[in-house]
Amino acid sequence: MKDKTIGMELRSLNNLIKRYIENSKHFEYAKKITGTNGWIIAYLAENEGKDIYQKDLEEKFTITRSTISKVITLMEQKGLIEREAVAGDARLKKLILTPKAKALHKAIVEDLKDIENKLMEGFTEQEKENLFLYFDKMKKNMGTEEA
Repeated sequence: MKDKTIGMELRSLNNLIKRYIENSKHFEYAKKITGTNGWIIAYLAENEGKDIYQKDLEEKFTITRSTISKVITLMEQKGLIEREAVAGDARLKKLILTPKAKALHKAIVEDLKDIENKLMEGFTEQEKENLFLYFDKMKKNMGTEEA
């Protein structure tokens, strides 16, 4: 036990998680999109039923107008989102996920749940609670505001 360090153990666990993800059933599908595309898809999926516009994404992700415009255009070309005109204001276009993007989001969420279940296999509820308390303590020790 005295030869173990938190940093090395976390690094080792991180490598195992990456390897697990790379072998997941949806990895090939998911790696076709960039990180920003993934965050936008997740945001739109989680806010389905609400009208989301380019301006909302600019604010949510603190991305400039020109950058988000390029990202949205590329996502349209990839068949991930569509712009839909809003009745009463032709200038406004709400962003809608395509069935392709919805399927991708569902697959990624499924893989994330699978990873979480695998990581927590064999833990009691008390052990899980303690683990997160320890993580919070470590984050506080490192000076984050999250803890």
